[in-house]
Amino acid sequence: MFVDQVKITVKAGKGGDGMVAFRREKFIPNGGPAGGDGGHGGSIILKVDEGLRTLMDFRYHRIFKAKKGQNGMIKGMYGRKADNLYVSVPEGTTVHDLDTGEVLGDLVENGQELVVAAGGRGGRGNIKFASPKNPAPEIAENGEPGVERNLQLELKVLADVGLVGFPSVGKSTLLSVLTSAKPKIAEYHFTTLVPNLGMVQLDDGRDFVMADLPGLIEGASNGVGLGIQFLRHVERTRVIVHVVDMSGLEGRDPYTDFEKINAELAKYDPALLKRPQIVAASKMDMPDAEENLAAFKEKLKADTTLAAVPEVVPVSAVTHSNLQDLVHLTADLLAKTPQFITEEQPADENVVYTYEEEEKPFNLEDGGEGYWILSGGKLERLFQMTNLEHDESVMRFARQMRSMGVDEALRAHGAKSGDIVQIGKFSFEFVE
Repeated sequence: MFVDQVKITVKAGKGGDGMVAFRREKFIPNGGPAGGDGGHGGSIILKVDEGLRTLMDFRYHRIFKAKKGQNGMIKGMYGRKADNLYVSVPEGTTVHDLDTGEVLGDLVENGQELVVAAGGRGGRGNIKFASPKNPAPEIAENGEPGVERNLQLELKVLADVGLVGFPSVGKSTLLSVLTSAKPKIAEYHFTTLVPNLGMVQLDDGRDFVMADLPGLIEGASNGVGLGIQFLRHVERTRVIVHVVDMSGLEGRDPYTDFEKINAELAKYDPALLKRPQIVAASKMDMPDAEENLAAFKEKLKADTTLAAVPEVVPVSAVTHSNLQDLVHLTADLLAKTPQFITEEQPADENVVYTYEEEEKPFNLEDGGEGYWILSGGKLERLFQMTNLEHDESVMRFARQMRSMGVDEALRAHGAKSGDIVQIGKFSFEFVE
């Protein structure tokens, strides 16, 4: 089964907790703090595996969790860092953050890696909080939470050349003759339900990857037929081979078919029509093909809407006529066509920097009747890293909240002594 879109959840490992400990060795009175730091949590990294051709594996495994770091230990010993979790993806995978819509990366080369969820740093042990004023602190941090994200993985087939055209025009047959690929071939529409790849090797040593893309029909960009599901795969191709049936056996006009497919490509992405295009006039072994080809060429010359008139190569997969001319012309076009621009590469070197408002450290919500709710990424992260088992750690968190302006905000909103303030599942009493 070919799967080219999946949604997954990734959760990096939490950092290990720092430790509160003191030296208790013989003949060493007042040994001082000796609690070590926690180890870093494991990150989740996507890595390209050239052996994969689909996102099929993700249909059954959608949640990925990395391990947490080891807690700090006595005698100043650090906790062990957790191993990173590597997740294999096929070449051509684009990664989106489902919640923000941000494109995190475009993985197109074998071995390429992308950190999609960074592991939390380890909490500091009390040895790090010693100072002349407090030489024996009972303060330690919990490990930082790991990043958690909902992702969408989208596979766009990596091929130099894409075969496009109406169903049953001969794309699969052409691919099977030009390469060692074995696509399903039958005399009914939509035989091809998934993209098929094959390697075309020329007698002069050149080669390129060709993809037979599932048949398009009018309205595909709006979801008709196989719809937009496979139009995305055309984005990767550098040269488009537009296969047009010249036999006329189905009562359709070849040039009308040519216009309709180009219209669907333009609706999906106008830039696709700027890609070099070759018309492969297929089924030239049929009786009326020559006459239809002549009419097609006349209409092509008269069409003033085309940015560039594509070259027409009459071919027959049955008699193998002109197939070498087609692949040599395609290879020549590839040689002078630049690589596609991936989603993570800027199309323009002139980068425009815009001002982004800094995230508020906390949000304050009035819960009514002397009840207040505090939230916000920075505040919640500090709270999660506070070790509530030690009074000094709690007092440190109170000082951090005061420096962030929490006390002032509560007073400004009318909070009074005795009111209850909640952060997550933890609540405390506000004191003026």
